[in-house]
Amino acid sequence: MEKLFSIRGLAFLAFFAVLAFVGLNTSVFALQGVTGKSFTLFELFGPVAGGFLGMAGVAAVFVAKAASFVIGGAPFTFWDAAGLTPMMFAAYYFWKNGARAFSDRLSLVVPALAMLAFWLNPIGQQAWIYALYWTIPIIVKFLPERLLLRSYGATFTAHAIGSVLFLYTVPTVPALWIALIPIVALERSVFALGISATYWVFTSVLNAVDKVVEISRDVNLEKRYAFALDGRKE
Repeated sequence: MEKLFSIRGLAFLAFFAVLAFVGLNTSVFALQGVTGKSFTLFELFGPVAGGFLGMAGVAAVFVAKAASFVIGGAPFTFWDAAGLTPMMFAAYYFWKNGARAFSDRLSLVVPALAMLAFWLNPIGQQAWIYALYWTIPIIVKFLPERLLLRSYGATFTAHAIGSVLFLYTVPTVPALWIALIPIVALERSVFALGISATYWVFTSVLNAVDKVVEISRDVNLEKRYAFALDGRKE
């Protein structure tokens, strides 16, 4: 957490908070089954905070999203706080993906528990196939590390938690969950591509900054994902 409270860490948090506020107020997909709700641009870059700041990045997701409620003048309720957990766990997964499966049990336990919670619900039992999406974060942990796979694991971790929260708080029918299966494939692919692209861009920009002002002590830089301004791989 000391990275978060360094000058550069705080600067990154402030920058991330501004991006989060913009992202949270930019709709991308309508949330099926709930009128007036939608996924936002934040889903396309939120998890990368974990990649740059580790656990501090997970905390940054919470701070940035909570601050957006305050700045936007909206009341911050218990359910709003609960709604922050999907992206926080996505940031955690994105951070920890470099660790192999059994050295990072939480990234395996979370989607497994989400599947169990879904199947224990009477509605979920009738749409059991939907929860099989959450085997993706588990499988990815056993595969060679690739940025796109890492992004898929992160976004489906958020999807698992968000879906279970939705299942237990919003009245639904099995047919809705079955109908969502092809839609989820499309939206999560868009999110995974967005997370990957954002991480490439941020890493390249921060790597360029690091050559002028050393920031690698405060921000994790995976330089294999950085490109120089002239387009050559670092």
